[in-house]
Amino acid sequence: MTVTPLKPNMDHWSDRVDLAAAFRWTARLNMHEAVANHFSIAVNADGTRFLMNPNQMHFARIRASDLIEVDANDPGTLDKPGAPDPTAWGLHGGLHRHCPHARCAMHVHSIHATVLACLEDSSLPPIDQNCATFFDRHVIDDGYGGLAFEEEGERCARLFDDPRKKVMIMGNHGVMVIGDTVADTFNRLYYFERAAETYIRALQTGRPLRVLSEAVAEKTAKELEEYPGQAERHLAELKAILDAEGADYAA
Repeated sequence: MTVTPLKPNMDHWSDRVDLAAAFRWTARLNMHEAVANHFSIAVNADGTRFLMNPNQMHFARIRASDLIEVDANDPGTLDKPGAPDPTAWGLHGGLHRHCPHARCAMHVHSIHATVLACLEDSSLPPIDQNCATFFDRHVIDDGYGGLAFEEEGERCARLFDDPRKKVMIMGNHGVMVIGDTVADTFNRLYYFERAAETYIRALQTGRPLRVLSEAVAEKTAKELEEYPGQAERHLAELKAILDAEGADYAA
């Protein structure tokens, strides 16, 4: 007889499980920064209360029950037990306060996105289907001001003023991706890194690039935005792999 595990008595359990799976897979793809970088998911209507990873815990070990709940409007957050990393608080707190459309946020220093962020021109031209996904849908922050403590986090949050643009290429830093759900955001994060890798490798050839027209790039981006269920199936498959391996992410 199959015994169904009891669901822990914790709020927002499905969001916790999804976010924990995203942490695990990000670590597997080496898109993480060990005990740095942060993911968050809003759990109230205006987005000011959110779940995020605890301070200095490796992505590869994070479980659903490890995630902490944070109030972006509570200035005493950093003085409480289990307080988040101060840069996580600065960046994600500012984002969730100012961008209610950013229900989920994922910040990493993945290799190719960060290389792109280090170029004088950090834009991503539509040279293939993955790159076209982000045509006119990313914003470039060219005002890096050091670690993302509260003031820097507030500055970055203001750059997400266009709800259509859900990727921030953080100049000299990394990338921030936002979305409606964990699945939506992780899918976007994954494909942005793939797109950045294609572009960086194409540049390395030293040969002229074949850039799509703006009309075709926009058409492709819209078609991919409307493609049914891909993000949800992507995350569901990753969780199925983790489950088959006996991973404890959902504990």
